[in-house]
Amino acid sequence: MTLSTAIARLNAADPDFARHLDHLLSWESVSDDAVNQRVLDIIKAVRERGDAALVEFTQRFDGVQASSIADLILDRERLELALTRITPAQREALETAANRVRSYHERQKQDSWQYTEADGTVLGQKVTPLDRAGLYVPGGKASYPSSVLMNAIPAKVAGVGEVVMVVPTPRGELNELVLAAACIAGVDRVFTVGGAQAVAALAYGTESVPQVDKIVGPGNIYVATAKRHVFGQVGIDMIAGPSEILVVCDGQTDPDWIAMDLFSQAEHDEDAQAILVSPDADFLDRVAASIEKLLPTMERADIIEKSINGRGALIQVRDMQQAIEVANRIAPEHLELSVADPQAWLGQIRHAGAIFMGRHTSEALGDYCAGPNHVLPTSGTARFSSPLGVYDFQKRSSIIFCSEQGASQLGHTASVLARGESLTAHARSAEFRILDNKGN
Repeated sequence: MTLSTAIARLNAADPDFARHLDHLLSWESVSDDAVNQRVLDIIKAVRERGDAALVEFTQRFDGVQASSIADLILDRERLELALTRITPAQREALETAANRVRSYHERQKQDSWQYTEADGTVLGQKVTPLDRAGLYVPGGKASYPSSVLMNAIPAKVAGVGEVVMVVPTPRGELNELVLAAACIAGVDRVFTVGGAQAVAALAYGTESVPQVDKIVGPGNIYVATAKRHVFGQVGIDMIAGPSEILVVCDGQTDPDWIAMDLFSQAEHDEDAQAILVSPDADFLDRVAASIEKLLPTMERADIIEKSINGRGALIQVRDMQQAIEVANRIAPEHLELSVADPQAWLGQIRHAGAIFMGRHTSEALGDYCAGPNHVLPTSGTARFSSPLGVYDFQKRSSIIFCSEQGASQLGHTASVLARGESLTAHARSAEFRILDNKGN
């Protein structure tokens, strides 16, 4: 196969730059009518027939010869066995990554708080972990033990009572690295089911699969469509689009490094997006040359080629200030500030899922072991969304305790506002507790 790239070249000085950039960034997770209907049918079947439907779909879609749901359950002992089946180097890497992820996320944990006003009224917030969380893990060709760590560990740090993992095993193939990661992360139960049927089982529960409060983790179009449909019945993390990387570089980083950083996201799939922004036109040329040179050396060269040619870009800007403006416009999942003094520009970054500071900080470190979560907002949603974290597995309840005097004082205010809204029962409920109104 002959490999070649024709990565788009854009210039922010062009009058139609904004239109070209919008076209480059456009992506929508489209579930056609056939996919949507199939997912609805699967959800309906799981709700009506429970375990029997799970077994049937797993036989049909994954080629697993399961006679009952018991064949699709892995106990804790099986997860511990996986630890002995991976190499010592793999186990050490998983444990190192897990420790770093846990240490980082422990800093995110929120605690309950209260304060008391002068009249004795107490206000506060009670923080409570979810009872149960469901973790979807892709199976088959995909092997993402890092996603197990990134999803399960924050849940455990938050204090979630039970973490239930679902993972498809096409043709019965178990991925020992994924199971070992589940063991290290503290996953409580594992079911070897996948697809929309796994999402439905977690959302509604079956005879064997417990109903969860929130479903997290990546999946294909069927999984994403199912998550859309069950949202409201359960919480979900997000509907993620293709992986993205935006590199802002001053032109002084090794162009081979930058090319490989772009490849690191392009190799995920053909729809992934890799963009470089720089004020140095000659540097963009050198990175383009590095892309051509290094592409044939990559194991996933065909995927990288399609991603780079289809959605990649090299963008020339006037200066670093404009580079930051373009970065904020894109609101990328991963942003590398490959510059001499990244701290000087950090304050101007408004929209990014994760920010990688300096020439030596590759995005790949964040994917695996730096510590912060790699589940990040995509497709421009970093404008209003945040990385997955401990806070996603905690919920907050307001605390309100009024003393007799406090209820009386607040009652006057509530009464005026309630009557202004023509909600008389609200007003009278508050007025009953006004001290000089008692008995009225």
